[in-house]
Amino acid sequence: MKHKESFLKYLTFEKRYSPHTVRSYENDLNQFYNFCINTQSGHSIIKVNFKDIRAWVVFLMENRISARTINRKISTLKTFFKFLMREGLIDSNPVDKVLTLKQGKKLPQFIEQAQMDKLLDFYQFGDDFEGVRNRLIIEMLYVTGIRRAELINLKDIDIDISRLTIKVLGKRNKERIIPITKEFRKSIEAYRIVRNDIKTDTMNSCFFLTKSGKKLYEKLVYRIVNKHLELITTLEKKSPHILRHTFATHLLNRGADLNAIKELLGHSSLSATEIYTHNTFKKLKQIYKQAHPRA
Repeated sequence: MKHKESFLKYLTFEKRYSPHTVRSYENDLNQFYNFCINTQSGHSIIKVNFKDIRAWVVFLMENRISARTINRKISTLKTFFKFLMREGLIDSNPVDKVLTLKQGKKLPQFIEQAQMDKLLDFYQFGDDFEGVRNRLIIEMLYVTGIRRAELINLKDIDIDISRLTIKVLGKRNKERIIPITKEFRKSIEAYRIVRNDIKTDTMNSCFFLTKSGKKLYEKLVYRIVNKHLELITTLEKKSPHILRHTFATHLLNRGADLNAIKELLGHSSLSATEIYTHNTFKKLKQIYKQAHPRA
């Protein structure tokens, strides 16, 4: 599907989307394309019409795909066909009349502070390279709120321990500076010491490495985080992103300004950050019920 390849290049080089985001678009398009092939509407992608897309949405609903995921897939198609219009390949966007599904607002899950303290202060990670590295991965995700991809792509020069800052390259190559504490600096220095024993390619400037000296990869980071969160929480999801939610929620619970949290997270708009206020309000209600004499 040559139009798909052109579209993905457009997302990568013009829109400057991250590789992870581009892969999501590609997966959505592949699923839709396969659906079209396997149904009576198996014609060229540029001849797709409103009925084809509506049939796909129904198919997804029948397979119990969540409204949130379906809406994302609809958005992918809308962007794709908008690109085809821009290229002069179609006259109208067949997705324009497709309505998105109503979805309940799902609050981000997070881990309680006492549980995080238990993991970082008392769990024995080990003094070898992997133990020190794994602890730092979890601590960095929690104390900085960075995304998994941002952690993997951190370079040595991005971490300035003299100024106590970390430079992060986020979505769409947007750069931000995150402050760190002197206590966290100790963890970074401890990792750098054990990392000196790892043989690595001199061209590899990545901060986090595998034990064979290569760049970290997404599945490994997920496995490390999942394994250790299993020790402290019963949450269904135990992913690196849970630690990002935990970072934001804990800051809000301790009175941090919402705009400051937005900048630390690298959100482009405040609306993306505001969802965390629902968690803090829930916490306030709980405190009120426990503490107020008339509650």
